Amino acid sequence: MSSANESIKRVVLAYSGGLDTSVILKWLQVTYNCEVVTFTADLGQGEELEPARKKAQLMGVPDKHIYIDDLREEFVRDFVFPMFRANARYEGDYLLGTSIARPLISKRLIEIARETGADAVAHGATGKGNDQVRFELSCYALDPNIKVIAPWREWDLTSRTALIAWAEAHQIPVPRDKRGESPFSTDANLLHTSSEGKVLEDPWQETPDYVYSRTVNPEDAPDTPEYITIDFEKGDGVALNGKAMSPATLLTELNTLGRKHGIGRLDLVENRFVGMKSRGMYETPGGTIYAVAHRGIESITLDRGAAHLKDELMPKYAELIYNGFWFAPEREMLQAAIDHSQAKVNGTVRLRLYKGLAQVVGRRSPDSLYSERHVTFEDDAGAYDQKDAAGFIKLNALRLRLLAQRDRG
Repeated sequence: MSSANESIKRVVLAYSGGLDTSVILKWLQVTYNCEVVTFTADLGQGEELEPARKKAQLMGVPDKHIYIDDLREEFVRDFVFPMFRANARYEGDYLLGTSIARPLISKRLIEIARETGADAVAHGATGKGNDQVRFELSCYALDPNIKVIAPWREWDLTSRTALIAWAEAHQIPVPRDKRGESPFSTDANLLHTSSEGKVLEDPWQETPDYVYSRTVNPEDAPDTPEYITIDFEKGDGVALNGKAMSPATLLTELNTLGRKHGIGRLDLVENRFVGMKSRGMYETPGGTIYAVAHRGIESITLDRGAAHLKDELMPKYAELIYNGFWFAPEREMLQAAIDHSQAKVNGTVRLRLYKGLAQVVGRRSPDSLYSERHVTFEDDAGAYDQKDAAGFIKLNALRLRLLAQRDRG
């Protein structure tokens, strides 16, 4: 064993309790001859997490080194809502459901490493994807001296068959449903579910219906529209249908509504940070409704200049989150500007939910910039002098007229 391995006495592992991270847990014990601390984050993925505790116990992890943390409120309050203030969408479509969870998991990994005196942290992300980058950039930003172990980049278990064989050789239970070739892989949290691989790898083939888990087929959704309201304060949702709710509770309720009406499905071919294109199917039911509502309240509360600048900044902001730079100074700089813009983003949005669509049908705010007196087609009682538009047009046309005169010779 190398001296590098010998220096690792304790590792904090991001642990789901599934086959892959169970193999990783044992592999760390065998390869590094170290203690393993397991950390399982409840981000609202909808799975029972106590089995992860039992599996860790069976593999020799003492109770004091098993962490199962409910991070749902922190996730939505400190990560999802700030991101939605920016109306962030990667490549114009993706609401960043997986990307935004990684910095929180990494933050807690580093905190537990400090609490337990661990020498390293470990994750189960593969060497082909974005998550390895997101985890590790976040960890190094929070602790520049931390050692990060990425087993998928170290071991020789390059196939599912090899992984199962290694698990059986080390007395790790292999669930029956893991013995066949998985039709696709999934990642879930309170914001979304993502599915990738296998049956989704051919971008020409339509996503099979069995892949969807968070939404009904829009064709099977209710035939009657449902109307809801969301209240905002300083750019964050605070109430649904007039009932005050915490961030995680609000998103949970919107997920239920989105599921019912088949809202939030996205079939996307995206550009990964590591250089390849990948095809994924994302379901973001509550987040899709919320994103539509947030833009709706901004439409009457943000000045044109601020709103357009935000739209210019958004692609860069979204790309930073997608690529794993949540804790980078440039993301924090953009966040400060975005948060400043939200000071007067207050009010209520009414939405119509129907057959896969969430549509804004009403908006009102005590801080509205919308003036019916100025835009009316009826008598505006002197609010706007239409003759002023002539000079405005002439000044804006000046350079165009000069160009035309020159080009006509």
